[in-house]
Amino acid sequence: MSRPEPPPSEPGAAIERLCQELNLDAASAAEALRDFTALRGTYSLEGEPLHWLACALYVACRKSRVPTVGSGLMEGNAVSLTRILRSARLSLIQFFSKMKKWMDMSNLSQEFRERVERLERNFEVSTVIFKKFEPIFLDVFQNPYEETSKPQRSRKQRRMPCNVRDLFNFCWTLFVYTKGNFRMIGDDLVNSYHLLLCCLDLIFANALLCPNRRDLLNPSFKGLPAGFRMTEIKASEDPPCIIATLCELHDGLLVEAKGIKEHYFKPYISKLFDRKILKGECLLDLCNFTENSKALNKEYEEYVLTVGDFDERVFLGADAEEEIGTPRKFPVDIPVGKTAARAHVESHLQQHFEKKRSFAPSTPLTGRRYLREKEAVITPVASATQSVSRLQSIVAGLKNAPSEQLIAIFESCARSPMESIMSRVKEIGEKFCCSYTQSTDEQPGSHIDFAVNRLMLAEILYYKILETIMVQEIRRLHGKDLTALLEQDVFHRSLMACCLEIVLFAYSSPRTFPWIIEVLDLRPFYFYKVIEVLIRSEEGLSRDMVKHLNSIEEQILESLAWTRDSALWDALQASDNKVPTCEEVCF
Repeated sequence: MSRPEPPPSEPGAAIERLCQELNLDAASAAEALRDFTALRGTYSLEGEPLHWLACALYVACRKSRVPTVGSGLMEGNAVSLTRILRSARLSLIQFFSKMKKWMDMSNLSQEFRERVERLERNFEVSTVIFKKFEPIFLDVFQNPYEETSKPQRSRKQRRMPCNVRDLFNFCWTLFVYTKGNFRMIGDDLVNSYHLLLCCLDLIFANALLCPNRRDLLNPSFKGLPAGFRMTEIKASEDPPCIIATLCELHDGLLVEAKGIKEHYFKPYISKLFDRKILKGECLLDLCNFTENSKALNKEYEEYVLTVGDFDERVFLGADAEEEIGTPRKFPVDIPVGKTAARAHVESHLQQHFEKKRSFAPSTPLTGRRYLREKEAVITPVASATQSVSRLQSIVAGLKNAPSEQLIAIFESCARSPMESIMSRVKEIGEKFCCSYTQSTDEQPGSHIDFAVNRLMLAEILYYKILETIMVQEIRRLHGKDLTALLEQDVFHRSLMACCLEIVLFAYSSPRTFPWIIEVLDLRPFYFYKVIEVLIRSEEGLSRDMVKHLNSIEEQILESLAWTRDSALWDALQASDNKVPTCEEVCF
């Protein structure tokens, strides 16, 4: 008598089905089943067992090493996370929730945890960017779903390549593939958004270059040249650049976007042409588009299997709601137009990561008196770009060097501190740039251009705030000598670190506090002491910047100030353990 087959709910049968669908190797399948069985014997795994199996499979696949041509090894076994989740019918949001529990129960390494955190951060950034992509695309090009109302073709009529929906998919795929090439851009919201604008600018330019492709453009788009249907643009001419228009209409920063375009995007697109991934004088020409689209998708698929894990083309699918948690990209039952698309931007997926780790921090308990009136609700991209714009307006017209007034203050001291201050700023800058560009297990290194740009803004802010503080001290002390104050090394290091933290926050950098004080080897106690001084000295800080600094205050007060090596204990010992009263420390 033959042994009866186990029911589908049995983990062995489920693993076997998944392995067949994924064409998974036996070693990874056995490891996943072994880990699942061990955890199920120790913990109560709530919910669908298949979803926990998907977590086990993901871990096993990531640990796998496949030999390559020659003597190398490729990480993973050519099974992407997207395929695992599709087979297990598990959404990305559910996966991240279950994976955190799985990593705790399995006691997985810190390196693996950081990998999942990077993956989730990249997913969050891509989600926000995709929700900006929809209304911008509708602004520049025709609406893809208008095509559904056109009369159906007869069987003899072939579908025209490069319709508006094809263009939408091609533009997004170009963006995610290019973003994947620049790891230091992938989890940076501001840089990723400006990279998207560069992709839209390129596609727009190619639609203008091809006279027979101008029907793809939205005739009401503000960036169209006058008489665009009649004007012929030669291939040798530079097509109109709409980066400035896109920044004006959709919360972009022109200087940042142009920097991304000139230093990263254009050289990379040239490489794609050199490698024959992209071909033709016009990407959208009927004889080129199909081949370009196939080549680009093939290259991106290889990237996902070897590096990317998460196939970001999933946003384009009709099943995006089930696979990720987002509504469909262009709901058929809403009115056509930009207003509908903008209304559609609000989604429950946004709420998922706003609850978990928002791009703007929650209101802290302390420092409420510094918070300005709450601004209107805006999207994360608008919030990030407005933070950068506010920062740039604070430092506009200033140099990353002492002003004449600050130099005069230095020279009025008994001993001029100018040389030591500038030397210290240079030393801090070198440390910052070295750490910012260096890859670690937590995150990829960024390009030196980004590091230098962030540092320059912080230096300008440092000298500006230092001058304000000194002017206030001169008034308070009635012109007494400031040499002792200006020679306090820890004060200057703390102030510079605080300025760098403000810049990193404005750019939505994944290098979050306490990264900056770890890089500069600065104790949290001293950093805390300068926060309130800085907030009172710089009135231009946005509400979100102040909230961010206040949240750092809380973090230090709650835990970082009480570590064994904290400078707080030295301060208490120096005061004979006499703790000041509340009245003595209140302003």
